[in-house]
Amino acid sequence: MARKNLYFIIHKPFKVLSQFTNEGDNIGLKEVFPDLPKDVYPVGRLDLDSEGLLILTNDKSLNNKLLNPNHGHSRTYWIEVDGSPDAASLDQLRKGVEIKVNGKAHRTKPAKVEVIRPNIGERIPPVNYLKHPNRTWLQISLTEGKNRQVRRMTAKVGHPTLRLIRIAIEGLSLEPLKSGEITQISEKVIYKKLNLL
Repeated sequence: MARKNLYFIIHKPFKVLSQFTNEGDNIGLKEVFPDLPKDVYPVGRLDLDSEGLLILTNDKSLNNKLLNPNHGHSRTYWIEVDGSPDAASLDQLRKGVEIKVNGKAHRTKPAKVEVIRPNIGERIPPVNYLKHPNRTWLQISLTEGKNRQVRRMTAKVGHPTLRLIRIAIEGLSLEPLKSGEITQISEKVIYKKLNLL
């Protein structure tokens, strides 16, 4: 009998690994989502200190289609940065900046960047607001996903990232999930929202 493809989206909390097993002092997804089927796994990853949308599935085809760099799927993030980026800094992010990836220079592809005021709950633990009294939220949409790319980009223009939340991949949105929540969705819906049909 053919194995049924399963699809879940989760809101990965801060300081949770994008893997099921614990590592050192860091907890994995199994601690937060203990009832998941044994054969599902994350598609891509979010860093330990990043939050937001993560897809879990046993569909290897989806994994290949979504992570293939030739397809250039849009990923959208809400980022809280230190300070107030001026128009020139925002323009730099839009046009592309040079960052280091695995020790080599990489020029980022053009990105969509805007200043926003999101209605979002506080992180646990919260950002140190005494240390960073002046902060700005940005929404950034990219079609590439190099290691820690968003953080490297904002640091390059002088505004380090304090908080990062992936809110969408193509038309697949994190809302209305709150941190630590999960929902199951159908194959038809996820493929349509990810523009993979």
